[in-house]
Amino acid sequence: MAIRKLKLAALREWERLEARIAAPGKLPPWRPLARRALALAGKLTVLAVLPFFVLVRGSVLLYTHRGAGPWLALAGGAGCTLLVVTAYAGWLSHRLTGRVNVLVLARRVALPLVLAYCSYALIYLSSGNAKSDQVRAYYGSLHPLLRVALSTWILVDADIVITDVARQRADYAAMGMRPADGSLHYVQADGYIHAVDLRTRGRSEVKNRLVQLYFWSVGLGTLRHVGTGDHLHVELRLR
Repeated sequence: MAIRKLKLAALREWERLEARIAAPGKLPPWRPLARRALALAGKLTVLAVLPFFVLVRGSVLLYTHRGAGPWLALAGGAGCTLLVVTAYAGWLSHRLTGRVNVLVLARRVALPLVLAYCSYALIYLSSGNAKSDQVRAYYGSLHPLLRVALSTWILVDADIVITDVARQRADYAAMGMRPADGSLHYVQADGYIHAVDLRTRGRSEVKNRLVQLYFWSVGLGTLRHVGTGDHLHVELRLR
């Protein structure tokens, strides 16, 4: 009798296992909830990032491929961002009140937000994001699109440090390097510096790769080199 009971118990267990194998699509109750939470987090992240990406990528695209000047390119990128922010405001207004006045939302909500952010990005650089006061002093000489791109990344990575902006031929000799005639660290014909160096030492390789991926995704050139110490060179190429 004991053996027969053991056999029956084993058969029941085997049938239970077969039922689980035959129904692979049946998931534990917490998995669909986790998937929905991840999907929601992904959507919110995309929605939060999209206006900033449109601003930077749109401006760089207009400058490098459409021949627009620095300020016209930035204005074009800001205009595209204005449309995105207005769409967000319109959706929220419709959800809350059931009404949408696009012109009012664009003028009173989207435009002030876009102008305020562009002004902040062009003017302000925290001392914690600059290696020295000299770097901060040269920040205004950096190309406007580079300034906007840098400020946007600083929102995500507050520990990033700019180590170098402007150079002259004598600076290369002081560093024990041959002068670079085509260096984008020089002031170019348009009156702006087109390159900046970012610190990589003391930061994880994952962070450094993410920084490089971001600048590449918005259309800027990057180069990791060790000429005067390991750093990431970011540049806005000349047309």
